[in-house]
Amino acid sequence: MKRFHVHLHVDDLSKSVDFYSKLFDAEPARLEPDYAKWMLEDPRVNFAISTVSRGKGVDHLGFQAESEEELADLKRRASAADSTLFDEGDTVCCYAKSEKHWVTDPQGLAWEHYRTMDASRIFGQRRDQVSQQVQGLATKAAEQLGLSKNACCAR
Repeated sequence: MKRFHVHLHVDDLSKSVDFYSKLFDAEPARLEPDYAKWMLEDPRVNFAISTVSRGKGVDHLGFQAESEEELADLKRRASAADSTLFDEGDTVCCYAKSEKHWVTDPQGLAWEHYRTMDASRIFGQRRDQVSQQVQGLATKAAEQLGLSKNACCAR
């Protein structure tokens, strides 16, 4: 069964961990100096926060698959929804070894589909590197929709 994923950028990890731990009535499943993740069951969500990138707020949304078949189905659906799919393949990100791909919605919001294979001792690829690649998809989407460079997805 897939799990909904939300990743936020925060300015102060400690304050945010305290807030979300109380809000969720749960401690993070993973806590690093620049990252925290809660694996909630009700609702079934992988909620992550980090200080790795500039800014604050929603970085991306997504679905975490539990099997190769689920990830393949998500990829099929993402390809049908957006022809500018960015396939990262096997990668290390957010202290996890994963296989993943990305699409952007018409507003430029990044959607990540991934399957985690193992934990990692390092954060991996920096969010700003992936964000640049995903932002390229958002810019293409904006151009296809005829949006100006000042639109939300052409940041």
